[in-house]
Amino acid sequence: MKKKMEKALNKQVNAEMYSSYLYLAMESYFQSISLPGCAKWMRAQVQEEMFHAMKIYDYVHERGGKMQFEAIAKPETEWDSPLVAFEHILEHEEKVTKLINDLIDVALDVRDHAAKAFLDWFITEQVEEEATVGGIVDRLRLIGDGSSGLFMLDSELAKRVFTLPVK
Repeated sequence: MKKKMEKALNKQVNAEMYSSYLYLAMESYFQSISLPGCAKWMRAQVQEEMFHAMKIYDYVHERGGKMQFEAIAKPETEWDSPLVAFEHILEHEEKVTKLINDLIDVALDVRDHAAKAFLDWFITEQVEEEATVGGIVDRLRLIGDGSSGLFMLDSELAKRVFTLPVK
């Protein structure tokens, strides 16, 4: 694996670990405001982001690379409302999509076709992430200040369970 690709993938592992940490902070926030369904949804996100980090970690090692660990930034821990929290998630996932697109650009630049093929899975994953969170944001905007709608959505989000994807 070319060093430029290895360095970029190392940076992405850190970003995925940060994502997991951010979702853990959001889980705590939702627990603190008595929305256990939103908290459970966030816990599944924590697990999913850790899976993403480990998928890249394993790939780097499979290709003979080495991991270089950096500090993981401290995430925010408070939001003004569930809507603001999910808007933050959407903004964050859009940032992650850009990071994945940048990784694809590196793979193409260094002509690492194996890395490009590997990263295609993440592109598909990001489309799904943005669509899912965007739908929740849309519904929260429709709910507005209605607590019964929020509790119904919370109940729906509680049904989410992380299932380990097939590699």
